Amino acid sequence: MEKRNLTLLTDFYELTMMQGYFYNKEESTVVFDVFYRENPCKGGYAICAGLAQVIEYVKNLRFTTEDIEYLRGLKIFKEDFLTYLQNFKFSGDIYAIPEGTVIFPMEPIIKVIAPIMEAQLIETALLNIINHQSLIATKASRVVYAAKGGPVMEFGLRRAQGPDAGTLGARAAIIGGCIGTSNMMSAKLYDMPALGTHAHSWIMSFDDELTAFRKYAELYPMNTTLLVDTYDTLRSGVPNAIKVFSELREQGKTPVKYGIRLDSGDLAYLSKEARKMLDAAGFQDATITASSDLDENLIDSLISQGAKIDSWGVGTRLITSEDNPSFGGVYKLSAIQKSGKFIPKIKLSDNPWKITNPGNKKIYRVYEKESGKVKADLITLEDEHFSSENPLLIFDPHATWKKTYLKPNTYTLRELLVPIFISGECVYESPSVMEIRDYCQKEQDTLWDEARRLVNPHNVYVDLSERLYQLKSELLNNNSVRG
Repeated sequence: MEKRNLTLLTDFYELTMMQGYFYNKEESTVVFDVFYRENPCKGGYAICAGLAQVIEYVKNLRFTTEDIEYLRGLKIFKEDFLTYLQNFKFSGDIYAIPEGTVIFPMEPIIKVIAPIMEAQLIETALLNIINHQSLIATKASRVVYAAKGGPVMEFGLRRAQGPDAGTLGARAAIIGGCIGTSNMMSAKLYDMPALGTHAHSWIMSFDDELTAFRKYAELYPMNTTLLVDTYDTLRSGVPNAIKVFSELREQGKTPVKYGIRLDSGDLAYLSKEARKMLDAAGFQDATITASSDLDENLIDSLISQGAKIDSWGVGTRLITSEDNPSFGGVYKLSAIQKSGKFIPKIKLSDNPWKITNPGNKKIYRVYEKESGKVKADLITLEDEHFSSENPLLIFDPHATWKKTYLKPNTYTLRELLVPIFISGECVYESPSVMEIRDYCQKEQDTLWDEARRLVNPHNVYVDLSERLYQLKSELLNNNSVRG
């Protein structure tokens, strides 16, 4: 990211619209919301990620001489517009939900308040960054939850859709809860633990498996994990691993961390048999790691079968989010400033879920005070203020008869959107990836267990304030008359 100019990481129509605004002298300040409509993987929540890369992108938005020459060569953009682009700098405000926060459909993840040309330009890159990393962070959180406390390592680089997806996907996977990554570039860039064992080719490069194990143990005496399924897991791999561990023990060199890795076959059966063999040989503290096209559903199934697996290496199905390969975030205009006031805008659709929430908004997260668990999210207009010292009545905007009454001081409130850029200047410092990971774990602990179920989870309500609901209803009614 830091070595590339990403200003042209945008769709063609963003620039043609910008030129249209330029020649129509349209300089109004507008509000755009980034949000998504449906949780990935049929889950009960998502994890937002990618904000640090959004900040980096916006900070470095500049049209270079080469960019201008390229655009000139398209014979579409006029010279005075190109002159404007030469001096382009983002001057607006951006508010966002911090990375690692649990999020739900229809609420603004990012809110952009800026002159319309500036807000239009950054649409594509913001969606590209947020959609990808939020998807992988969410998938990782599901995998980690399924592992029930067993460490999960991200092993997906070789199957990712290109270097960026692999590197930034690994970052997102750590935010979602993985303990480390096999991706050395990502580990270096984002100061994350680099983890891994060895490949089957290491075993095959020696005359026999036992020699390969011995040589590996000599090289890495503090952390020796041996891949045991190259030839025959139970008749060769595990016995040879036990032999090496026994030799090290006799020499007084038992590694601090040691164990075996299974990468094929019936992982439930093999792990149970391997556990018996290791325990019988006195290596009860040897760990069993499993890989092989794992995801949250397979891990959950293996654990339910009594598999004796201590840690997990998850690659392809995590880094590609195989069962749900896109996040579906959108960027919609919600207000335009006229005479110092924001005039709400709404997008209509025959699909009710595609109707947007109008106006300049903010989000309150409502927690049950006793448990600290999330009760609901409440989207309000920017100038609305709520206090937990007062009673709160919230309702489902799609089924208004479903209401929840909260007595004073039985709940707490937290505003989710925080300032990131004000008047074009960054006012936010991103935490480290590992700090975001820790925060994300605490965030997930605020969810009820029912909302974290892998199948048919409870959906957390995202409600609208009474004023916002009435505003939306008025705009719908005013715009619903058809000729």
